[in-house]
Amino acid sequence: MDEITPDLLLQAYAGGIFPMAPDAESTELAWYLPEERGIMPLDGMHVPKKLMRLVMSGRMLVTADQAFDEVMLACAEPAPGRETTWISERIRKLYGALHRQGNAHSIEVREGGKLVGGLYGVSLRGAFFGESMFSRERDASKVALVHLVAGLRKGRYTLLDTQYTTPHLTGLGGIGISAANYQSLLHQALTVRAVWPEDFSLQALRESIASLRAPAGDPP
Repeated sequence: MDEITPDLLLQAYAGGIFPMAPDAESTELAWYLPEERGIMPLDGMHVPKKLMRLVMSGRMLVTADQAFDEVMLACAEPAPGRETTWISERIRKLYGALHRQGNAHSIEVREGGKLVGGLYGVSLRGAFFGESMFSRERDASKVALVHLVAGLRKGRYTLLDTQYTTPHLTGLGGIGISAANYQSLLHQALTVRAVWPEDFSLQALRESIASLRAPAGDPP
């Protein structure tokens, strides 16, 4: 088994490469460099009015970096359409080490004190590489994503990498771009001194969240 350190992992991300495990039980990792890369434009996220009302209601409490390991485990749980996972124990240990050194972060969404959604990813200068998200209640992962985008905008990040495009993400404004275009955006982001916000609460991000727009033709 090849040794992969947190520093080597960051070097891979700086080159546009990311790892996945074949399955949850495997100790092996494979490296990926998609020809089409998914991103969420930080100035082009579409937040439907219904989702915005949920976010602004404050019904779901959003925090960051309070339950990183728990979020990773939740992301690895089977879900409809995703019965297996690439998040192995080796992946959890690697990203846990990145979290402890300040290069990986989680967003947690709670309702009634229970963890109902969230996401995690890697932070490197002006780029954030989203790894996985989960929902145990309707739209909880979308609430996490809205807060993430608002926080990245506030922290002056310039790139939110989603790895691939999915209907879930394209419905919120996510797009696919060529590998060459992605490398250009990544190179630019790595010159930026972004700051991960300490507070991802609605109160802290209200102005940035309110600046996100609904898609054209979205019903009231």
